[in-house]
Amino acid sequence: MSEQSSGSHQDVYTHGHSESVLRSHTSRTAENSAAYLVPHLRHGLRVLDVGAGPGTITTDFARLVAPGEVLGLDRSPEVVASATALAAGAHLQNLTFDTGDIYNLDFPADTFDVVHAHQVLQHLTDPVNALQEMRRVAKPGGIVAVRDADFHGMFWYPELPELDEWMALYQQVARHNQAEPDAGRRLVHWARAAGFTDITPSSANWLYATAEQRAWLSGVWAERTVGSAFAEQAVAYGLADTAELERISAGWRSWGASEDGWFSMPNAEIITRA
Repeated sequence: MSEQSSGSHQDVYTHGHSESVLRSHTSRTAENSAAYLVPHLRHGLRVLDVGAGPGTITTDFARLVAPGEVLGLDRSPEVVASATALAAGAHLQNLTFDTGDIYNLDFPADTFDVVHAHQVLQHLTDPVNALQEMRRVAKPGGIVAVRDADFHGMFWYPELPELDEWMALYQQVARHNQAEPDAGRRLVHWARAAGFTDITPSSANWLYATAEQRAWLSGVWAERTVGSAFAEQAVAYGLADTAELERISAGWRSWGASEDGWFSMPNAEIITRA
């Protein structure tokens, strides 16, 4: 995702597309990020993945539904180009990527068997409108599947003040962008507001507690805190200065070095029927 004006919508992507962000996103697979949806996928289904990012989850979908067509959309041409290269390397003839707008999907109604969005609604100024558009392009009885984290539901140990500062700052930046960082707990509410009545909720955690997991997460967020769109926005909005960001970044590295470190990220999920 990226900043985009679409009709009355203007969304600013809090994370941006720095190398550290893309490194985080390319770690996602259908197994670790869409396990709730996988049992519903079968060969021959036509799937739309909205906000596909670097395309790693989308690529897994293409394998699971082949020869069914899978299309991944993202608003960033650079990210689409990266995902297209991934698809070419995977030699999947049923997978394509393109730019697109979640508020104005360029497809006729009743086109897809499955419409999916992972960690997308939390960044939108109008998630209900987005869900309505996802529902429009899903076939009658088809699936609209959404998964989003809930930032205030995250917890960690040791309870370092720098990570408390990080959470407070992230909430401020995201809300300045008119987004909802605590999206997970609101998914059912948004789906009902979008007109869905057949809604199956679930949840799953990402847990970072081994030495390898801690090193990865702390490294990613230490870099993102000082060198990403999030950092740039925090400074531009007058919410933090460079020294504060550097202190938070150091706190992330301190957490990662803790042998008893624990970080849990809750994700809410819904399977809805169009």
